[in-house]
Amino acid sequence: MTALTLSTAAASGLRADAIVVGVAKGAKGPVVAPGAEAVDNAYDGALAGILETLGASGGEGEVTKLPAPTGFKAPVVVAVGLGAVPEKDDTFSAEALRRAAGAAARALAGAKKAVFALPITDAADAGVLAEGAALGAYAFDAYKENGKDAKNGKAPLAEVTLLGGKPRDAAYKAALARATAVTEELNRARDLVNTPPNDLYPEAFAAVATAAGKEHGIKVQVLDEKALAKGGYGGILGVGAGSAAAPRLVKLSYTSPKATKHLAFVGKGITYDSGGISLKPAGHNETMKCDMSGAAAVFAAVVAAARLGLEVNVTGWLALAENMPSGSATRPGDVLRMYSGKTVEVLNTDAEGRLVLADALWKASEEKPDAIIDVATLTGAMVLALGNRTFGVMANDDAFRTAVVEAAEEVGEESWPMPLPEHLRKGMDSPTADIANMGERMGGGLVAGLFLKEFVGEGITWAHLDIAGPAFNESGPFGYTPKGGTGSAVRTLVRLAELTAAGDLG
Repeated sequence: MTALTLSTAAASGLRADAIVVGVAKGAKGPVVAPGAEAVDNAYDGALAGILETLGASGGEGEVTKLPAPTGFKAPVVVAVGLGAVPEKDDTFSAEALRRAAGAAARALAGAKKAVFALPITDAADAGVLAEGAALGAYAFDAYKENGKDAKNGKAPLAEVTLLGGKPRDAAYKAALARATAVTEELNRARDLVNTPPNDLYPEAFAAVATAAGKEHGIKVQVLDEKALAKGGYGGILGVGAGSAAAPRLVKLSYTSPKATKHLAFVGKGITYDSGGISLKPAGHNETMKCDMSGAAAVFAAVVAAARLGLEVNVTGWLALAENMPSGSATRPGDVLRMYSGKTVEVLNTDAEGRLVLADALWKASEEKPDAIIDVATLTGAMVLALGNRTFGVMANDDAFRTAVVEAAEEVGEESWPMPLPEHLRKGMDSPTADIANMGERMGGGLVAGLFLKEFVGEGITWAHLDIAGPAFNESGPFGYTPKGGTGSAVRTLVRLAELTAAGDLG
């Protein structure tokens, strides 16, 4: 993990492998951003012109390297694009800073230390820059020889010093501590998503959660296949029936002695999704190790809440199973009796996420939390609707849905409010069971949300985050987002917990 520090020292005197400065896109060419004044002065005020000669425009995420000026202990200056110059009396957005820091950190893979002379006007800016740097430096190298990327032989950037951050100021220290806790847990979620399914199966995931619980004072309860059978968790057992790797339901409980509110997070944790008997075709199953991204997000958020000492009780539920075809697998046409007592006719075994979530939602509802938020890579329909970078938000309360979307926007995650049209419920009517796990094909993401709504306890505020699009990035890295597991929804969940602790949510 990249170490994060603050400094008010002069840029020229800091020993580092590189100094990072910001450059914005102006009407007449690149413009050097605040924070880089000392560096620009060392170039006799010509830094913008030099960058333009080198082809830099200041466009978002653009990275340009050049030799450092005489007298600097760092040998290289790295100019990173921040996008358009802000309007008069305005500043760069938090997300622009976060993305620029991420792009610079990724470009400096192999370096031991970098000094970031990017715009910092307050502790909040320092926090988002720290987030961006730590997230952008991320690399999953657990399976690489010597822990390095085999392609370029470079380890992630080891240390980032934020120039302009006040190391003795309480607000700055708190911002850095928050950024460290959130990004370390988010990167742990990325690691889980990227781990091959032969190494991350339900029992193994449960073991990771148990170990983290012991480390951070979180109570962890694991229901194995025997306990699930005894408790009547037909959805989780039905999905896991075809696999040699038995399912688990994991409960993580963080409690604060000062809490007056209780949030429940529920995560879909299909550690590998073959589709079951309704087998996915070739070309659609190679990345299905990521189908536990919701559970990874919930796990990371609960641990982050504990590390931050938030004054809110947070319970995380990880519904873990592997969806495989075999002689013991659930068949299309089978009827499962869920933990709630409802029966579900399984028309498609590849619509399995809603089955494990249904059991976990009903179990979470028994504790009567103030709100439940579930997170899942649930439907391809949501990807078709919103693309690969935006998750959909559905809820049984419009005001709460708006609050979730606003929390996501605040921390830089793209989301969009989606409806739950009641007329789509009829499509899930079954002549055999209380409900079918499939409905109308059009609006499939909304149908899935309506199915989940059936398993939320009466009177409980609930939201559903379908992160099927942004959970796993199959294209190239951008900003602070790597290729592979992204840690989608972690920051949103943490922010919701913070808002609840402060009395600003519900």
